[in-house]
Amino acid sequence: MQAVTLDLELLDATFGAVVRGVEIRSLDEATWRAIHAAWIEHALLIFPGQFLTQDEQNAFAQRFGQLEFPAAPISNVGKQGEIHSEDGDDWVKSLRGNEGWHHDSTYMPTQAKGAVFTAEVVPTEGAATGFADTRAAYEALDDATRARIADLQAYHSLYYSQGRAGYLPQKNEDGGYNGYGYHDGEPSLRPLVKVHPDTGRPNLCIGRHAYGIIGMDPAESERLLDELVEHTCRPPRVYFHQWTVGDAIVWDNRRLLHCATPFDMREPRKMWHTRIAGERETELALNYA
Repeated sequence: MQAVTLDLELLDATFGAVVRGVEIRSLDEATWRAIHAAWIEHALLIFPGQFLTQDEQNAFAQRFGQLEFPAAPISNVGKQGEIHSEDGDDWVKSLRGNEGWHHDSTYMPTQAKGAVFTAEVVPTEGAATGFADTRAAYEALDDATRARIADLQAYHSLYYSQGRAGYLPQKNEDGGYNGYGYHDGEPSLRPLVKVHPDTGRPNLCIGRHAYGIIGMDPAESERLLDELVEHTCRPPRVYFHQWTVGDAIVWDNRRLLHCATPFDMREPRKMWHTRIAGERETELALNYA
């Protein structure tokens, strides 16, 4: 099979590339292999002007692995077309929570491998999505910090992250919370430093869901985790994508943090998120093995 050379424009960051001249909905095998190799190398691939249907988006995501869940709306537009914009609204709380830097599904027993994200409706300004390179962040740490965190483990919980930010939803009749990620299992325990299964290189596993480092005072744990996120999310390790309708993005959740950014929620925004499941052999939480 003849190798395909992709038209890549590298981002002004330690990761990421724009891919041009490719139609995601009709990939041949050679082009798919080139895309997958570029994804492993660059962690974030941006495909402008794709205008995928949800079925096409899911089919593309399935090339990377099994789905954690198929295309789901990430939006302030309700089922009847109403706009959710009030601060106390549970829809708004969920969207605001996503403005904290995070890996997807670290709070689940198995961390997500990646995700495909597409834009259907975008506001007139704001609402960029940020990405940050945890591999480059680890490599930029001094030797003393690397030694300090080498064997540390932290819990991950959506209850913790939404609660700390003040964005927990209203309780249901049973006294719990509705919504994906509010499960009844114990919080997932993960190492702060994790070797990427495809590259063999260490990455930080941190973000807003992480807390309670084993063997540390809670305040010290919180301070260290916040410092690691702040260190990670500095240039040249960050990129903010300003969306255009029709854009499609796929990112490696094992290497990158990401976050939403604010916009005027009186305007509609509708994105579609397909989450790629991680392999249990490499992404299962330590306390679920």
